[in-house]
Amino acid sequence: MNSLIGTYECKVDAKGRLMLPAALKKQLSPVLQDGFVLKRAVFQPCLELYPMSEWQVLMRKINKLNRFNKKNDEFIRRFTAGVKMVEVDATGRLLIPKDLVVFADITKDIVLSSAINIVEIWDKDKYEQAIDAAALDFADLAEEVMGQDDDEDGIS
Repeated sequence: MNSLIGTYECKVDAKGRLMLPAALKKQLSPVLQDGFVLKRAVFQPCLELYPMSEWQVLMRKINKLNRFNKKNDEFIRRFTAGVKMVEVDATGRLLIPKDLVVFADITKDIVLSSAINIVEIWDKDKYEQAIDAAALDFADLAEEVMGQDDDEDGIS
C-alpha cells in the first residue's frame, strides 16, 4: 500500500460510527475488503487504524520477540490492549468500539490524520492541542530526525 495522504475533519454519531471521507476511502479502496485493526496509540491520546496488511507486517515483527523475556511479554500485553478488528460497512461507516472512544476521549468532532501507512483518529480538540504543542519544537525535531541523513536522494 502506498503512503496515505491528508487530514480530514468529520463527525462521530452517538453510536461511535464515523463516515470515512471520500478522499480517504478512495486511498484505502485496495484494502477495504480486508478489514482493519483499531488500537490505542502508544504515545498520544488517539487511536490508530491499521489496514490488515499493515497490521500483519507489524505482528510479524512483534512475533519475533521472546515472550520469556518479561519486558517483551509486558510490551506485547500493553501494545495489544484494547485491539479490535473493525470493518467499513456498505455505506462507508466505521464503528469505533465504546472502550476506544473512552480511551481517546472522542466526542462528536474528530480528525482523521494520515500517518504514512495508518490513520490516526483524534478528538478534534486533542488533535489541535497536540499540533499546537508540537509546533514549538518541530524545527528542532525535524533537524534531529531528518537532518542527519545526507543520502543521495537530496531530500531537503
